Amino acid sequence: MNRFLIVAGIVLILIGLLWPWLRHLPLGRLPGDLHISRESFQFYFPLTTSILVSLLLTLLLWLFRK
Repeated sequence: MNRFLIVAGIVLILIGLLWPWLRHLPLGRLPGDLHISRESFQFYFPLTTSILVSLLLTLLLWLFRK
């Protein structure tokens, strides 16, 4: 558990430092992300982005466990 918290902290620091460049990635605007706009209603669900992030996290956690 200690190792996981240290790695998670380092990853969050790296994301924070790289944020000016990471925010230009098309995450949240990928094909398959649902966005429905009506007169008085907006619904947004980043389906494709959620799947992609889940796959990346699964791969990273799988690599750390080996």
